[in-house]
Formats: sequence, C-alpha cells, structure tokens
Amino acid sequence: MSKPWDAFLTERDKAVFAAGGFGQRAGFGKRPAVIVVDVNYNFVGDKPAPILESIKEWSHSCGEEGWAGVHAIARILAAARPKGVPVIYTTGDLRDDGFDAGGWAWKNARTVDNIEKKQRGNAIVDEIAPLPQDLIIKKQKPSGFFGSPLMSFLTDLGVDSLIVTGTTTSGCVHATVVDAFSFNLRCSVVEEGCFDRGQASHALALMNMNAKYADVINLEEALSYLNGLPVPASMQVKKVVNL
Repeated sequence: MSKPWDAFLTERDKAVFAAGGFGQRAGFGKRPAVIVVDVNYNFVGDKPAPILESIKEWSHSCGEEGWAGVHAIARILAAARPKGVPVIYTTGDLRDDGFDAGGWAWKNARTVDNIEKKQRGNAIVDEIAPLPQDLIIKKQKPSGFFGSPLMSFLTDLGVDSLIVTGTTTSGCVHATVVDAFSFNLRCSVVEEGCFDRGQASHALALMNMNAKYADVINLEEALSYLNGLPVPASMQVKKVVNL
C-alpha cells in the first residue's frame, strides 16, 4: 500500500530507512486518549476555501485540506466518546497585544498582524466542539506538553497511549508526538485527521513520525480500534477545564 510520503523519498532514502529497521509497528495501547491539536479557526478559516484564498484573511489557514481533517476528526470523536475515551484539545493562547508572541514573531511576519482577531480565531471549530467532559489545554508553544499540565492529566486518567489528530502536521502535531514519545506514550497518528499548509511538509512529517515516534494509521483503522474497545463500567465525567 502506498504512503503519502512515497512520492517525496528517493530510492536511496527508502533503502536507508528499510535497512536501518525504522518504521516498525509499535501498536495501540490499552487505555487511549484522543488529542486534537489546534483545530481552530486560525488554522482552517471560517469556511472551506482554497488555501490561497483562505490565507488572505487567516494567515495560518490550511484551507480545504483543514476542513477535510475536521470531518475526519468528527468521526473519530463520535467513535471515542461512547467508549469513555478521554478527549483532549489544545489551542493557542497569546495576549491581545502580542507581547508574549516570543519566537513565533521571529519567523512569521504576520504573527502579530490583527492579533485580536487571531485570539478569537483560537476557538475550537464548532463542528468538533468540546463537550463538558473534555479537557482544553491552552498553550503558547508547539508541543501540547510544553509548559502545560497535559501529562499530569494523562497520568490521572491512566492513559498509556494517544490517538493523535490536528494541525499542523509538521509543526504542533509533530512536536506533541515527539514529547509524547519522550514520556513513553504510544502514539497513533491518524493520516486523514492531520493537515498542514505544505503538501511536502505534511507528507514528510508523517514519514518522520512513522519512522521513529509513532504509527501513522488511516481513519478506518483508527475507527476499527476505537469501536472495538470495551465500554467501561463507569464513565468519570469532568467539566471542561481551561488552562
């Protein structure tokens, strides 16, 4: 079966990774959580539109690819919640004056452009809006773990693995997966549930994660796994926590 990164790898690259033993399947865990990384209006725009149109108004938008990811994530959440699988969202959280933009402003000339609108754009997309029992982690850096209580929540919930979705594949998703791997959490990255502004960066980030830090799986495989989980005897309900 072809992979999204195949078109970007040379024959030498393919031979090196195969010879080095990279990309072995790690498998699912027993107590997963779903994490939805930064799927807000800043990254998809307020409506499906070609990326070069959407990005005029929403500088970080991934365009129509982002909305395709939203629809895939909605299916994952619909399968996860009835099984009591925790759902955790991350989203950005910068001051209205942009004072705390830090390194983001070094590499993107539009970081503090219309910062107040960007703050409003940090709202999670309505189509996959959090429910009362879900957790929301507000962050300022790429990884959902950096400077946040995410790992303490996962420990409290007894989570041993993550089903990873979100954006951008090469940025905040990749950073979050690397940190999760560093905490010895098994990660399954859902190909259709992740998206990026760049086609090459999306494909090669998936390749890199699959080689070293995670299993890249397709949507149907994720749904089959979630649907096969047992229904817990009791479901602990938590209120939405904004951090």
